[in-house]
Amino acid sequence: MAGVSTPLLAAAVSEAGGLGSIGVGATDAAGARVMIEEVRRRTGRPFNVNLFVHDDPHPDPVREQAWLEMLEPLFAEFDAVPPARLRTIYKSFADDPEMLAMLVDAVPPIVSFHFGLPSADALSALRSRGIYMMASATNLAEARAIEAAGVDAIVAQGIEAGGHRGVFDPSAPDDGLSMAALTRLLVREVGIPVIAAGGIMDGAGIAGALELGAVAAQLGTAFVACPESGADAAYRAALAGPGGCHTTLTSLISGRPARALANRFTALADRVGVLLPPDYPIAYDAGKALHAAAKAKGEDGFGAQWAGRGAPLSRAIPAAQLVRTLRIEYERRMA
Repeated sequence: MAGVSTPLLAAAVSEAGGLGSIGVGATDAAGARVMIEEVRRRTGRPFNVNLFVHDDPHPDPVREQAWLEMLEPLFAEFDAVPPARLRTIYKSFADDPEMLAMLVDAVPPIVSFHFGLPSADALSALRSRGIYMMASATNLAEARAIEAAGVDAIVAQGIEAGGHRGVFDPSAPDDGLSMAALTRLLVREVGIPVIAAGGIMDGAGIAGALELGAVAAQLGTAFVACPESGADAAYRAALAGPGGCHTTLTSLISGRPARALANRFTALADRVGVLLPPDYPIAYDAGKALHAAAKAKGEDGFGAQWAGRGAPLSRAIPAAQLVRTLRIEYERRMA
């Protein structure tokens, strides 16, 4: 939930008895340190720091130019022009020694990885500081790789989950396993704790995940509407509107498959045809520029409005109240 999971939100969740998380995949080491320090000012309880560990993108000027030309009429609609060239706007943790050094120094209680795993040396450095580590898996092969690397727990990300799929290789076929099927598979086949994620929005969903054998449930979309999140007004309105019932997987916004609310950006599939977006996060540079141009003219339909299939169950209440409500719902379900 990089960009949405603010330190305020993470601290509120942790203070209420959950495990708050901040996504730092869209910032650098200095920015991440500031976020960690702010969480610590707000709570003395454990929290998680989530990192993106994607492969290096392969710049392709021809492909990138074709992508910009496809988007040019949309920029023109908002009296803007596309960027002259696209950049790699996010650095992978796999290639970020400054981020590793900062984490080793700051020692957050928990660190989690999305899109893959860092090097054995990086894992060893974090482990030596007593940092608990988790990593996302969307299939059994990824889960086995996580276990073999000595990571402490696996987040079983079902196809229902909002935001980016945690697939290690976005070019490989995706089995699209549900949260329930994936959780049961991993509980049976791997020997480390499994955390269920994907479409879980209330206490009954948490109870169901634990009944599948998960040790915990991870919720993301459920917290987007909380006032402490970083979601803007348009995102919140879209989440509460009809689009909440119509999420879709798309690679058009960022270059990697991600589940979002249906909007004008996700509807570009017909315009795109067989054209492939640039690699992640190069494509995201174009997506963010288009969103900025549209938003400046009052059009909010080109935002990255990530949301899971449980979006219609979203509740716009303070994070601490939501955690308390989830606990009550869970206890009622288990009574």
